[in-house]
Amino acid sequence: MTDLRDWLLAIGWTSPLGQIVIAAILVALAALAGHLAARWGGPVCRKWARAWPGERGAAIGRRLPRLLRYATAALFLIVPLSLLPFQTSATIVVATGLGAALAMLLGNLLRLSGLPVWTCVLLGLALFVLVVTGVFGGLAPLDASLDATALNVGTRRISLLSLVNFLLVAAILYAATRIGNQILTHAVGSLTALDLSQRALVQKLGSLAVVLLAILLGIDVLGIDLTTLTVFSGALGLAVGFGLQKTFGNLIAGLILLMDKSVKPGDVVAVGDTFGAINKIGVRAVSVITRDGKEHLIPNEQLMTQAVENWSFSSRDVRIHIPVTISYDSDLKLAQKLMIQAAKESRRVLPVPEPSVWLLSFGERGLEHDIMVWILDPEQGVGNVQSDILNRLWVLFREHQIGLPYPQQDVHLHHVSGHRAGNANLRSDDRPDQN
Repeated sequence: MTDLRDWLLAIGWTSPLGQIVIAAILVALAALAGHLAARWGGPVCRKWARAWPGERGAAIGRRLPRLLRYATAALFLIVPLSLLPFQTSATIVVATGLGAALAMLLGNLLRLSGLPVWTCVLLGLALFVLVVTGVFGGLAPLDASLDATALNVGTRRISLLSLVNFLLVAAILYAATRIGNQILTHAVGSLTALDLSQRALVQKLGSLAVVLLAILLGIDVLGIDLTTLTVFSGALGLAVGFGLQKTFGNLIAGLILLMDKSVKPGDVVAVGDTFGAINKIGVRAVSVITRDGKEHLIPNEQLMTQAVENWSFSSRDVRIHIPVTISYDSDLKLAQKLMIQAAKESRRVLPVPEPSVWLLSFGERGLEHDIMVWILDPEQGVGNVQSDILNRLWVLFREHQIGLPYPQQDVHLHHVSGHRAGNANLRSDDRPDQN
């Protein structure tokens, strides 16, 4: 201990300016240590993040080196702050560096969970203030100064402390709700015993329960007296009844759709002019992605009241009809055999049930046929299957001289004497003047 005191005296520890310089050097060294930790540990973190699929893995790979940087810097500053007898000015420097490192660490953790920027900034600033004030003996002086700044509105006293408490509690509960919903979604998604519709239903009910619990907890923490809101309860109920009628109707309709399993994520549906696969069933609307990549948001209530074609309700097998017409002078049996061959060679056509060809009618232009094939993945589109079969069929028809009809008309001309016909068709007032 004597050696440490002698060393501190040797570097000018008793001087306030010397302590400030040493504190600044410690903060700079902490920043350097964090940078080196992120540089050396970054490749390992990104390699570990590749185990997470999609955008989630990319976000983890970007955030983990930053978390390592700020965690290393914070640990580097905690030790000297707790062991060395800094004076007030030097303590402010070290505490500011430690608070900034912890605030950035918390902000990146919250951003990793998908929270908006404003929530991360607000909670990071709150942690920064807590760290700095905690180093100097707690929050009592800060609470007193914030509570002294107040505004009287009627019989209510609104202080700056109550406003700050409200914002912090709201931000913390919002962050906890988002993180809880993500944990719930991940946990329910791993339940393979439930189908997609049951998982979505459990996720929606669980999300509503988490939000309701957060609201009740916030009311209890903030000490809000609900009896003061009885005057506005009638107006609030009336506003909900008229203004939010459609919103609650869509919410109930979404829950009913999930419970009766009439539609579920992954189903291929046709609603009006919209045809595509259901991406998710939300609180207000159902997301349907078409083959063009467009995402249509259809209100849940519309799927309850309108006719919906569900191509994969009881089975994902879908039959496609492809009309083909050949000329009358073609070999009928050979043409039908080539139609079956072209259908079987298509990659997405199922071998069972086998493709079939029907002769529909003797049309005006030729022999009209209907090629019927079965596919298992209607969400991949049906027009591309028809195009593939017709392209193959065109090559086969050209190789075997199977003719395709084209529009044609027979015009019959009758010879009539022009001189007699012209005189007979002239009216009396159209005859040439004889004078």
